Amino acid sequence: MTTEHPPHSRRTVLRAGALTGLGLAGSAVAGPSRAAAAPADGGGYLVGRGLADATGEVAEVGMMGYGRFDQQAAGLHTRLRARAFVVVDEASGRRVMLIVADSPMIFSSVHQAVLRRLGEAYGDLYTEQNVLITATHTHAGPGGYAHHLLYNTTTFGFHRKTFEAVADGLFEAAQRAHDDLAPSELVLSHGTLTGASVNRSRSAFERNPKADRDHFPDAVDPHTTLLRVERAGRVVGAVNWFPVHSTSMSGDNRLISADNKGYAAYHWEREVHDVDYLSDGSPAFVSAFAQTNSGDMSPNLDLEPPTTPEDFDRTRANGLRQYEAAAAQLRQPGVELSGPVDSRLVYVDLSDVTVRPEFTGDGRTHRTSKPCVGASMAAGSLEDGPAFPGFTEGENPFWDAVSDSVVYTVSPELARAQAPKDVFVPLGEMNRVYPWVQERVPVMLVRIGRLHLIGIPGEVTICAGLRLRRTVAEIVGADLDDVLVAGYANAYFHYLTTPEEYDAQQYEGGSTLFGRWQLPALQQTAAELATALRDGTDLPLGPEAPDLSGKALSLQPGVVLDAPPLFRRFGDVLVGPRENYRAGERVEVVFAGAHPGNDLHRGETYLEVQRQEPGGTWRTVADDGDWATRFHWKRDGIAASRVTVTWDVPRGAAPGPHRIVYHGDARGVTGTVTPFTGTSPAFTVR
Repeated sequence: MTTEHPPHSRRTVLRAGALTGLGLAGSAVAGPSRAAAAPADGGGYLVGRGLADATGEVAEVGMMGYGRFDQQAAGLHTRLRARAFVVVDEASGRRVMLIVADSPMIFSSVHQAVLRRLGEAYGDLYTEQNVLITATHTHAGPGGYAHHLLYNTTTFGFHRKTFEAVADGLFEAAQRAHDDLAPSELVLSHGTLTGASVNRSRSAFERNPKADRDHFPDAVDPHTTLLRVERAGRVVGAVNWFPVHSTSMSGDNRLISADNKGYAAYHWEREVHDVDYLSDGSPAFVSAFAQTNSGDMSPNLDLEPPTTPEDFDRTRANGLRQYEAAAAQLRQPGVELSGPVDSRLVYVDLSDVTVRPEFTGDGRTHRTSKPCVGASMAAGSLEDGPAFPGFTEGENPFWDAVSDSVVYTVSPELARAQAPKDVFVPLGEMNRVYPWVQERVPVMLVRIGRLHLIGIPGEVTICAGLRLRRTVAEIVGADLDDVLVAGYANAYFHYLTTPEEYDAQQYEGGSTLFGRWQLPALQQTAAELATALRDGTDLPLGPEAPDLSGKALSLQPGVVLDAPPLFRRFGDVLVGPRENYRAGERVEVVFAGAHPGNDLHRGETYLEVQRQEPGGTWRTVADDGDWATRFHWKRDGIAASRVTVTWDVPRGAAPGPHRIVYHGDARGVTGTVTPFTGTSPAFTVR
């Protein structure tokens, strides 16, 4: 046992089976001949790529997404990462930054914190007007990093360590992307991906007009888009957009995971391109798998919530499908982008929007209302993982009666704006006392050449997304395929359905907080953004969201004290490995550990799998960010911890002696945190 963390040597990569027999674009060299770009309106592009660890707490913190009080994190499967891209138009000097984070949501708390850090570092170079931050929406990430109370209820309040880890990780990725700026080509391509998603709200989808339904004949959006970054004929980065929920990991899982989109990015970076997440310097390849209009798109093709541990295989399989569809586009002709880089952002008070007749669809003026929850929201999505027992999607007559007669009397005006939703929780009224949900939300439009991204701070169904895309495409004169919804962007307001879907009051409709006319209100805003972008005019910023950083409630105490088991020391091996293992078997070692919340090891690792080289040197071959490892934490009594590290020996693993190393940190009676290391006996891989 040592008292400090040893330096990390650069790792080798266990690549066996990494390409899954595809023979695809693994090294991503020069692509095929491309379609001619549109006449350039300016010069070329500078593009930068950045990658950073944004993992928060991995133990005794509520996990975000399923809304379950019992889903408290107890370890780590894969780290959560932030990937940033900066694009600069050399002709005009205008730039945009895109950050894709392995996070459940991007709350305004994080949006504001990252912008503050960018402002301190770069002045007015990066502001709310040109920085688009989106989440992959993993349902296996830690929560507690919002400043609005509703999202911190299952985490017992605000968790500052997780908040700082997320904000620091996103900012660090942004810094690295800025520092990585270099002349690059951007190539845009489109494809189709089926068998990776299913419509989990088909009854609501079928209420849409035929023109919408005909656009999605299978009730799914199979559109997969790839923006790749090339330098000197080599692909060095890629952003993929495809709509599917990151709910492959179940609500019974207790390990932090980046879910299917995180695995797709990990596979392309780590298993295909040998990216070493622990090394310094700019990685050779950065890939982000971003969300679009995934509000009603589930990865669970059988429309049943997954179970654990079977969900690990389902996560990997879905992530591989997304990777394969993206990587296949490297073999297809794409369009080299040219032309302006531009962006606009406005804040909209969604609780008070007058929607003009040209957007309502019935020739009349309508209004949004204060945010309200329907009882069907409390049910959760039954196909991906139910939330609270006793509720169901659709009608909830008992709870509606309780709400109407006991909890709250709805005003006629509010009832009209929210109809046919029966108001179960009047969040707008609760906001008067304490901030529960956000009402002033950012809406954004980004242009990179012919690509347009509509930044919406929520979960957009495919038909709602289609209407937003049509609105923008018609005004800017773009092909519909080149206009995408960037969901989960810059803030979070729950769901966005069409008015017809809203009427069904499935989970998505019950979670559309601002009433039946919320989508038309946002179409109206998107039209204003598109017009300003097309005409080169500015828009008033609108009512900015308030900074609530001083109001967050923290109800869960931190770590008080760590103590090893009786007659043991921190880092001692409680259960050792066998002497020999073969590929496909699982190595398991149990250590006398400490609470992982004492040090989140952001940018580092809680564990290492090491192989002994012929000269006797131990070389790291896997860490806690790798798919083959798992880090389990369990409280043992009052202050002791048992840490179990597992490693699934991959096919093609080099034979020879191996060992497991665990890095922990113990809090003493004075509050001092002391690092320690535990090392297992050697075992042989045959």
